[in-house]
Amino acid sequence: MQIDVFIPCFIDQFYPETAESFVNLLEKVGCDVKYNPKQTCCGQPAFNSGYWNEARTVATKFLDDFELANVVVAPSASCTGFIRNYYHKLFEDDEELLRKTNKTRKKVFEFTDFLVNHLKVTELGATFNHKVTFHDSCAGLREYGIKEEPRKLLSMVKGLELIEMEALETCCGFGGTFAAKFHNISTAMTEQKVEHALKTGAEYIVSTEASCLMNMDAYIKKQKLPIKTIHLVDVLASRG
Repeated sequence: MQIDVFIPCFIDQFYPETAESFVNLLEKVGCDVKYNPKQTCCGQPAFNSGYWNEARTVATKFLDDFELANVVVAPSASCTGFIRNYYHKLFEDDEELLRKTNKTRKKVFEFTDFLVNHLKVTELGATFNHKVTFHDSCAGLREYGIKEEPRKLLSMVKGLELIEMEALETCCGFGGTFAAKFHNISTAMTEQKVEHALKTGAEYIVSTEASCLMNMDAYIKKQKLPIKTIHLVDVLASRG
């Protein structure tokens, strides 16, 4: 199967090794991976901040960049959920772009959904000898609708012990510009989330969202806490 990959801004700028692992995993399960170097952003940051005109410009570019793709997969439910659920709001007054949107929405997938539900793959030969807890991102749960898919993949990782935290469906406090506009509230939410993770005795917090992980990791490092963060993709690519 030939697929195009979309690499979200956070991963492109801060976690390029995760992008490499993402591509390697897709190739491992037999995908013919194509990367369009012209790709940029899905437009979500501008949209969430109320800059809809700017969001339309970026979203239009995304539609153009992936117009010829058969399938588009990204290691983020936030980006894919935004494309699926909000692009039609941006282009509801433009018949041509709305047509492109409706076509594109059907071929955009989050990584774990694509693996588990479409390729029917859960075993990737990974080994990760650590105790972990899983953070369900708001976008993953509420925008895209994944919950069991990441856990099915983690359950097949050799040496990994998954320990669920309490209040596991609560936000980590990031929320894009929310963390900047409401810093004190965001920090309190992050503190609560990390404390719940620490109580499990886990060595790592795993998630499908690089932005959530970056937010929690900043708090963890500032407080010098005995836990780390890691993207699910990097766990699945691990061999020890």
